[in-house]
Amino acid sequence: MRRIFSPAERGAALSLGLLVVRVVMGAAFMLHGWSKIQNPTGWMGEKAPVPAALQAAAAISEFCGGAAIIPGLLTRLAALGLSITMAVAASTHMQNGDRFVPLPGEHGWELAGIYFSCSLLLLLVGPGLFSLDALLFRRSGEGIAGPPGVA
Repeated sequence: MRRIFSPAERGAALSLGLLVVRVVMGAAFMLHGWSKIQNPTGWMGEKAPVPAALQAAAAISEFCGGAAIIPGLLTRLAALGLSITMAVAASTHMQNGDRFVPLPGEHGWELAGIYFSCSLLLLLVGPGLFSLDALLFRRSGEGIAGPPGVA
């Protein structure tokens, strides 16, 4: 378990970049998820193509996943849920024939694609050293900045 959540040894510059991505993306997910979590099983309306249970899973994933990613807590788990949610959102838009970048008044899948990409990045790379995961799950013998001799 420790190995899954422990950030790999990376430099401060990469960790700072990951922190910025986490904070901005996490805040955006929380804002998008907030309205959905108010009506978790019906936010898509009566003619929703997605069952109520999956709507609730998406609402929880967006709001709670966004809240977890900001401080970098269980980042890979949160990023997994967000990646799946955004892959479904993007594919739904594609199946509807939506363009990547929509014309005014249309729907598009660019935002879901960008969120998917950022979520996948955090899933694969982890949260960086400036995260709660780094504090809670660092491997024994490592300091906050990684093992001795690693920048």
